[in-house]
Amino acid sequence: MKTLKIAIQKSGRLNEKSVEILKNCGLSFENYKSSLISTVTNFPLEILFLRDDDIPEYVQDGIADLGIVGENVIVETKAEVDYLQKLGFGKCTLKIAVQATSNIQKLEELNGKAIATSYPVILEKFLREKGIKSDIRTISGSVEIGPGLGLSDAIFDIVSTGGTLKSNGLKPFADVMQSEAVLIGNKSIADNPEVAELLQRIRSVLSAKSNKYVVLNVSKDNLQKVVNLLPGVKSPTVVPLFEPNWVAVHSVIAEEDFWDKINSLKAAGAEGILVMPIEKIIK
Repeated sequence: MKTLKIAIQKSGRLNEKSVEILKNCGLSFENYKSSLISTVTNFPLEILFLRDDDIPEYVQDGIADLGIVGENVIVETKAEVDYLQKLGFGKCTLKIAVQATSNIQKLEELNGKAIATSYPVILEKFLREKGIKSDIRTISGSVEIGPGLGLSDAIFDIVSTGGTLKSNGLKPFADVMQSEAVLIGNKSIADNPEVAELLQRIRSVLSAKSNKYVVLNVSKDNLQKVVNLLPGVKSPTVVPLFEPNWVAVHSVIAEEDFWDKINSLKAAGAEGILVMPIEKIIK
């Protein structure tokens, strides 16, 4: 049995969540902060802790079989890898921003302007598609200070909350790309059974995280109305209660629909509603 290698960010905004999702998959490993390689003791897997910019190419070249990295890094490096699963964390937007006092109002006004960025490939493609010719100035890190130092008229960078832009006297100008963490794979491992097993575990964790387990009591007179609101994984489970004409209904509700569903259930006659987190859903 081949030992797989998965590359994740050593430090930075994706590290903590990457470690968390692997541990939630039942993988046991230690000392990831003090080593570049950590061996999983209960699954044929080694974890490589790398710079995020290196992860796509490590996976492309087969040094690592799998990787967890932001979509923006994959696009920027032009790595040829398979997208296996979006992971739902590390969400951000790559934006063009200008000084808060700037008179630039339209994209075409960026023609001939200097834009500082750490993502020249993504920016160049966007500008080319819009028919705009700007002076792209590639710098590594702290691009927000570019306009203030007179290095550029605008910047192009990752924006999560917008706080960093505001603190540097900048304002968002144009959205270019949405990004989140993705599980990627080398193109040669598509049929690997260990990869399939790990992917199933990751998907079960993600599915559980986006759902709630609900148990409620309802009279049989209102049962059909309640069941119509609860599709469950396949269909709700209905269990008779000791009290005549009453049943307990067990089901799963999507997190995004939770409060609307709860209010609708109460209106339909549901009582004693118990809501619990789900650890995993195996489909």
